[in-house]
Order: sequence, then structure tokens, then C-alpha cells
Amino acid sequence: MVPTISPAGTRTLALLASAAILSSPPGASAFGAPPRSRAVAPSFLSPSVRSSSALPTLLRSSLKDKTEVGEDTAASPPPSSEHVAESGEEKKESDGLPWWWELVWKLPIMQRTEPGTDCQFGDSAHVLRTNIEQIYGDYPSLDGCPLAEGDISDIADGTMFIGLERYNKQYGSPYKLCFGPKSFLVISDPVQARHVLRDENVKYDKGILAEILKPIMGKGLIPADPVTWNIRRRQVVPGFHKAWLNHMVGLFGYCNEPLIDSLDKICDTTGKVEMEEKFCSVALDIIGKSVFNYEFGSVKKESPVIKAVYCALLEAEHRSMTPAPYWDLPFANELVPRLRKFNSDLDLLNDVLDDLIKRAKNSRIVEDIEDLEARDYSKVKDPSLLRFLVDMRGADVDNKQLRDDLMTMLIAGHETTAAVLTWALFELTRHPEEMVRVREEIDRVVGDRIPTMEDIKEMKFTRLVVAETLRLYPEPPLLIRRCREENVMPKGGSETQGTVIRGMDMFISLYNIHHSETFWPNAEKFDPDRFTRPYSNPDVPEWKGYDPAKWEGKLYPTENSADFAYLPFGGGARKCIGDDFATLEATVTLAMVLRRFDFQFDQSKKTEVDWMDTVYKLEHPVGMRTGATIHTRKGLHMDISRRKLD
Repeated sequence: MVPTISPAGTRTLALLASAAILSSPPGASAFGAPPRSRAVAPSFLSPSVRSSSALPTLLRSSLKDKTEVGEDTAASPPPSSEHVAESGEEKKESDGLPWWWELVWKLPIMQRTEPGTDCQFGDSAHVLRTNIEQIYGDYPSLDGCPLAEGDISDIADGTMFIGLERYNKQYGSPYKLCFGPKSFLVISDPVQARHVLRDENVKYDKGILAEILKPIMGKGLIPADPVTWNIRRRQVVPGFHKAWLNHMVGLFGYCNEPLIDSLDKICDTTGKVEMEEKFCSVALDIIGKSVFNYEFGSVKKESPVIKAVYCALLEAEHRSMTPAPYWDLPFANELVPRLRKFNSDLDLLNDVLDDLIKRAKNSRIVEDIEDLEARDYSKVKDPSLLRFLVDMRGADVDNKQLRDDLMTMLIAGHETTAAVLTWALFELTRHPEEMVRVREEIDRVVGDRIPTMEDIKEMKFTRLVVAETLRLYPEPPLLIRRCREENVMPKGGSETQGTVIRGMDMFISLYNIHHSETFWPNAEKFDPDRFTRPYSNPDVPEWKGYDPAKWEGKLYPTENSADFAYLPFGGGARKCIGDDFATLEATVTLAMVLRRFDFQFDQSKKTEVDWMDTVYKLEHPVGMRTGATIHTRKGLHMDISRRKLD
């Protein structure tokens, strides 16, 4: 029997395998002989040692190295798995690898496990082995993918998705990103994304995402393993019934009224407002009422829940980029300040959810059950999703199961919508001609009423604004997967056809796909009307193009209408179940806010933002950073006034 080790143990032991390399003096190898000079060698250093004076800059530019080494360092074509297996016994000691290297991989603990099962230590160790051999041993890469070269600060300063975009322009898709014992295969092509998310989805799972989200969401829908996800989805999805969404549209308007009152008061005082914070507050209030039937009241007073959610997401992103899971070490939770803060935030969120679940179970309304079954939400006293889950599952529903489901909705639900609203207002303020069109439509269709579902159907341009905002600022900008069974990646629009080996973690960069000129003409331009025009690219025959007819009858474009070149909510079987909820909520909120108020950028907050060694001088450079979703760096500061209506 092959020994198994927990995922946390996998990364801890993997770090030990690279420690010898990292601790050796410049120009020498911990394995004995000096490593063969290779342009990619520095890319294996961890972020924690990047600043060491004894070590070169992480991922130093390859131009100098290639000039010194010559053309013999060019990457060889990827060998097949069969070739590697046959030639494994014939591998000789490299200048950078020791005589005992091959013996280590014969140990029982290092053996790979069965394809299609959950990956274990041996699978992750095999990925680490291929990286070390490619970098230090002059062996051809098993995956056939180029290694990115640069400075880890490009992706470790809160704008990782921007750094991945720059590397994509240099290396194509897929390419490999290594730091410490950890590596990711980065995909930036819709054909390849379709392969992972839909066509071969059974060969992938959430991998490292499930590991880092486990303390936050447990086995909720986002991080759940395939078996758990199937059970969860059957239980939760019926709650997002069309009739429930229709009823929620009115509730969205009700929850926006405190926001309107708050903004109205600001118009009478300072005339200055930070709208990202306001949108986060109203989004939390909407989630509170629609999912829990609870009034957070965060628009009227500061809610600790918002800060706790954001800090939890920042910690999750930090863990995804950290070479070894130091948080699993004994006493780490007591000694490390950021872990103490994380656990405190998590305790707050769990206490809130436990209280809401207890309250819902103790106040079951028997009369509502029949109306819930009939989907007649107009008669239901409490139409919240929590009420549906409790009443339809029974009073003995497991609290842990409910907690995992609801934590996922609390975090993912309000974060996504708040981000969409923030960037929609940002882009409309930068493009006043589009703002005029949106307002004309809102005035004509809705006026001073709270929007209804029928109104939303009539507000096509406003819906396109939401869709275009999600294209430019996908929430989240990255999806994470892990390969369970080796398979060959299609080329799509790339020159590279990589092999994904079992145990490899992957980033699917939605940001790169959405910003690619190959699939979206004038991709950086804010152009809501692009979704009314078909587009195809004959240079990418495997991509079926974008066809607006394919989302006819739906309110918003889908991944299928763009053949996975548009993935704001993912795609395939694991697509977000709350996509309609989020887009409807954003549309209603935009309509109510833009109908009543004028916005201009607060020029007193105007600063230059330095991205990737280039100073971008935008009209209002708010900057970008991530905490699972794309946030501004310093808030969306606006001058606000009441709109003059005829």
C-alpha cells in the first residue's frame, strides 16, 4: 500500500526537498556539483528568500543568461510519459543533481497514486521532481510548458492577475510558474479553459483551493470535492428557482432604499463619498435579507462582518501563494499575528452564522412549507434561502452542512456584486457617453419606481453594462484546479500543446482570457455594445467564436455564447449557481443609484499608480488589488450631487 500524507504535509515535506537547493551558496549546488547554468534556475527560489543578498533576484531576466549560456539551453520538445518511463533508468547524474537523486524516487512514499483519485504526497512530489529536473538537471520538461521568468513581486503585491497577464504575453498559454516547492500551470486560452472546466472536468478538482478554503467554507459548494459537490448542488440549487429570483428583485430595491437615503444626506453635507465601501454595505444587506432574513444594517452603521469577510479572503489568497503551510505548525495560530487575526475573523463569521441557523430552526413556519413547495413566494412570510433550506430539509438538518453552504453564500455573494458595482460606476464615470445612454434607459423604463423583473428585461443596455464590467473585471480573476488524471491540453490559440501531469495545480486566468485581443477586439476598451456583435477568429479554428444569438432568451451573455471566452462565473458543471442572483442585484442597484445621483471623480484623491514598473496616468487611477475579487487599491472616491430631473 502506498503511504498517504495530508495535503498540508505534502507541501511541508516538499519544501524540505527544495531547502538544500535554496541554502547553497551562489554558483554552487546543494547536491554537490555546480548546477548547469540555466536561465530558469532562479525561478525556483521562494518569496521568503528573494531578498537575501546572497541570492540572485528571483526569476532574473533570461536575456543575460541566454547570452552567457548560448543556444544549447533551448527547451527540448516534451517527451511522452512512455518515453520518460523507458528512459528513467538510463538517466545519468547531471551537473546539478546528485548520485542519489534517482534512488529517492524509488521509496514507497514517493510513488504516485491511481489516476482519477484524490492526489496524495507522491503525486505532488512528482510535480516537484519534474520542476527540479527541468531547472537544475537539464532534463526535458514532462509538461512541455515554458517557465515564466521575472520578479515574484510582480505577482505578490496584491495584483497577481496583472503579473500573470504580462507573462502570458511573453510565454503564451499554458506556461508554468514556480516559487519554492509550489508551481502552477497558468491557462489563458478559452479552448484550454473549456477543456478543463467542461470537456474533461472529471479529470480535475479544486485541489489547493479546497485546502486553503477548508477552514473558511468547509465543504461548501465552491471548495467541495466532486462527491460532496453533487450532493450539495442537488440540495441548494432548487432554492435559486426562477420564481424566487423574480421575488428577490423587489427585495433588492427595498434593500437599496437605505443606501439612497444615505447618499442623499451626503449630498447635503460634504458631497464626497467612497462608493466601494457603500456598495459593499448594500450588497451585504441584500445577502442578509435574501439569504438569512436578517437585517445587517451595514449601510447605516459599520459592520464588522464586511471587514472579516475581506480579511478571510486575503488570508486565503496569501495561503495559495505561500510555499509551505506554516499555519499547520504547532502553536502557529497563537504566535503568528496574521493567524490570530484570521481566526478572530473566522470566529466572528461562525458566531453570526450559528446564531442565524439556530434562529431559523427555532422559528420554523409550518404554514410556509406548502407555499414554498408551490413556489408562491408572495404568500411566504420568510422567503429567505435559509428558510427554504431548513424547511425543505427538515428540522434535523446538520448545522455543519448548513454552515458550510451559508458561509459560501455570505462570502461569495456580497463580494462579487460589490466589486461589479464599483467597477461599473468607475467605467461609466470614465465614459460619460455611456452614462447618458444608461440613464436615458433607466428614466424611460423605470423612472422613480423600484425596478421589476419586467423592467430589467427592458433595460438591455444596462444589462450589457453589467456584462461588460464583468468582462473587464471578472470576479474572481482566477479559477484554481488540480489535475487528477494526466491529459493533453488542446492548443487553442497558443503555440504550446502542454501535457498536464497528475498533481499539477493550475490557474485559469479569466482576466487574461477576457483581455485577450485574440478573442475580444479592442479588448481593453469599455464597450457594452460588443455583446451585440458576433465575432470569430479564423486563426483559432478550435474556438467557435462569440455569437449573441446563443444567449437569446437569457438576460446576460453566458460562457456558451462566447465558447468559454467569457467566464465571469466560471463554466461547466462547477459554474457558480448564484450568477443570475448577482447580475440581477447589480442591475437593480445601478438603476436606483444612477437615476438619482450624479458622480464625478474626487480630484483631491487623484494620484499616480505604479503598476509593473510603469506609471499609468489614468483620469482617476484607483488601482487594483485582489482579495479573491478585484478591489480598488484606495477606494472609489467620488464627488456626489443630486441629479437634476425634469
